[in-house]
This record gives sequence, structure tokens and C-alpha cells, in this order.
Amino acid sequence: MKNKILFFIFSVCSFLETSAQCAMCRAVLESEEGHGAAQGINDGIVYLMLIPYLLIGGVALIIYKNYNKFKK
Repeated sequence: MKNKILFFIFSVCSFLETSAQCAMCRAVLESEEGHGAAQGINDGIVYLMLIPYLLIGGVALIIYKNYNKFKK
């Protein structure tokens, strides 16, 4: 169980530094002088990508706990 938790934490943290822009967004944002807007877009995309996975993971955790409670 400890290995599963460590794997989950590693897999969640491994994509936090990735670039999440599409090709069109990258082309427009790289033409700017400052890259503050590009970093903000990247953070927003990662944030929007993270929320559904957290919700599905939470529902899966609740189902898993309820299944184990009835199994005992």
C-alpha cells in the first residue's frame, strides 16, 4: 500500500513542470516580449487538467473504502 501511495504522489508531481500549451497558443505567446502571460496560460491549463483527475480519484477512493468496509 505504501508503494501505491508513493507512486501516486510521484505521478501527480511529475507533470507539474510540463508545458501544456497547444501549438497555436505557444506561437502567439512566444512572440511577446515578456513570458509572464505564457507561464500564466501554462498554469491555467495544468490547473484545468488536474481538477477532473482529482474528482475521479476522490470518487474511486470512496468506492474503494466502501467496498473494503463491506468485504470485512
